[in-house]
Amino acid sequence: MGSENSDKMDDIDVMFSHLLEEMDDLTQSLVQSADTAADAQTNSSGASDLNEPLNNLDKSESDHLLAQPEETLPVDNQTAPSDPPLPSASSVTLASPTTLAMLKLEPMEVQNESPAPKLTMPQTANNEKPPQTIIKVWMSDGSTKTLMVEGTQTVRDVLDKLFEKTYCDCATEWSLCEINQELHVERILEDHECFVESLSMWSSVTDNKLYFLKRPQKYVIFTQPQFFYMWKRSSLKAISEQEQQLLLKENFGGLTAVVPDLEGWLYLKDDGRKVWKPRYFVLRASGLYYVPKGKTKSSSDLACFVRFEQVNVYSADGHRIRYRAPTDYCFVLKHPCIQKESQYVKFLCCENEDTVLLWVNSIRIAKYGTVLYENYKTALKRAQHPPDRCSTSSDNLNSQIGQSAPTPDECIEQDEPPPDFIPPPPPGYMAIL
Repeated sequence: MGSENSDKMDDIDVMFSHLLEEMDDLTQSLVQSADTAADAQTNSSGASDLNEPLNNLDKSESDHLLAQPEETLPVDNQTAPSDPPLPSASSVTLASPTTLAMLKLEPMEVQNESPAPKLTMPQTANNEKPPQTIIKVWMSDGSTKTLMVEGTQTVRDVLDKLFEKTYCDCATEWSLCEINQELHVERILEDHECFVESLSMWSSVTDNKLYFLKRPQKYVIFTQPQFFYMWKRSSLKAISEQEQQLLLKENFGGLTAVVPDLEGWLYLKDDGRKVWKPRYFVLRASGLYYVPKGKTKSSSDLACFVRFEQVNVYSADGHRIRYRAPTDYCFVLKHPCIQKESQYVKFLCCENEDTVLLWVNSIRIAKYGTVLYENYKTALKRAQHPPDRCSTSSDNLNSQIGQSAPTPDECIEQDEPPPDFIPPPPPGYMAIL
């Protein structure tokens, strides 16, 4: 019995000794793995310390690059975002070749860092002349005048040149008119328009012509403002000069012009058909609206017919025969690039001459606003102080031959006598109101 107990105790001692050895081996392996992890952490922290200045440098440079274009652009909001989001693939816009050709890279001075190059627009040399274009202008008698026009000159500048060439008076009614013979429409070019830019809208195969004509309706808005702002009073014939000035001050004296409160029935030509249907139209500053069938005249029921940003208004002639219009008093709304009949050309017809004059000029007010009034004041000032052609021609003559100034009688003999009137248009020419 005693021997059996001793044998069991010996077996237990052997088992404990094996367990202790395994625990020692496990402890040593855990210590070695802990040391290895500590070394790896030390190495990674050292690497992060080394990369930290590079990361900071990259971030500063990227912030500089992101902030650089904003310095040359106007800022709408004074508070800029602290961290601009990265652009997504759908928000990236590629610049066109034309835009890239207009930009020039100008590197800045090299300092400790290399900042991003700055984008600037190319500057035209001071001694370089602007591009010029030769144009032909038709007179009412069928003759023509050839002018050299710079690309930056306005219609007002071209009119001044024509005043010097034709010796006509400088009345405010004189106009440069774009006449489209394909559509039988005419538009008075506004004095503030860039002349070359307006003509650049014409296609290369167009039959359009440019006429120098008197058009009393050009500034009838300011000579008879009661016709547009008091049109509902049909019995009104004329008002005093003081009342006219008061109307002009009320409607054109602010930052924006007051658009006439105009509405009424007009005939609209169907697209591609010679059928005209009556519609009730309402004029607003943003465009022309109509009342759909079965709706009321309230603002919520109005449907937009056309906006004025991309269209011009044209007077029309001969549409009763050509398009079977109900009357002879028509006008057209179209984009200036469209030169032939299209579904995008809108033909409208009025009951009488006064109505078409009212609609065409009210649309001009809605499109151009107070700029029309500034044009009128400039034209009126020029009419009241015409250029002294006699003194101008004598000064040029003296500078060339070095002689004394001629008398007024001599000046008249040397120059061609100015015509008393411009001959009437030839047979076959249809004047457009």
